[in-house]
Amino acid sequence: MESELKIVIADDHQMFIDGIKSLLKNETKLNFVYEANNGEDALSYINKNKIDLLITDISMPGMNGADLTKKIKHEFPQIKVLVLTMFNDPAIINEILQSEAEGYILKNTGKQELLNAINRIMDDGTYYSNEVMSIMLKHNRKKANPTETKEELTQRELEILKLVCEELTTADIAEKLFISPRTVDTHRKNILEKTQSKTIVGLIKYAFENNILGLNT
Repeated sequence: MESELKIVIADDHQMFIDGIKSLLKNETKLNFVYEANNGEDALSYINKNKIDLLITDISMPGMNGADLTKKIKHEFPQIKVLVLTMFNDPAIINEILQSEAEGYILKNTGKQELLNAINRIMDDGTYYSNEVMSIMLKHNRKKANPTETKEELTQRELEILKLVCEELTTADIAEKLFISPRTVDTHRKNILEKTQSKTIVGLIKYAFENNILGLNT
């Protein structure tokens, strides 16, 4: 994350917006260019201005954060979206995941995790907090109904997919599995093709839908 980030924050509690801005006030590369108390207001600003990151709550009057996220990712896929909310309902998390938002963390998080999420997302990664991932794992384990498409992946590809979902870098995966980074990249390309995914978020969606992350748990 080199240049200054233009950020819109949407939350119907002004005190929370003020708190986030105060928490991050010393982070000079983060520029909160606009704050909105509902989805319509945020979308109106984004339609007219170039931004890099949207940080949004879920529960807001009028257009909620889930609908706002869907619209942004559909109309402005280059804009990164981080959902920051108190909602830990698996159905809501899954809805956000299906929209391919880059991140989802809960409001009980601390400053460092929030910064980690922003940095990871802006480096073309994803950040679904450990708590959020745990909720989804438990939810999908109960369903335990993987589709046949999972069988298209080899055992090594399944192994790498899990590590990708744990947000390990190519270098980290190579070191962990004692293979070359080029081999990891080849596997990642094959996994994307086989799962018909275009992004890391798409891979996480695939992994949850096929109960892959819970295979060894």
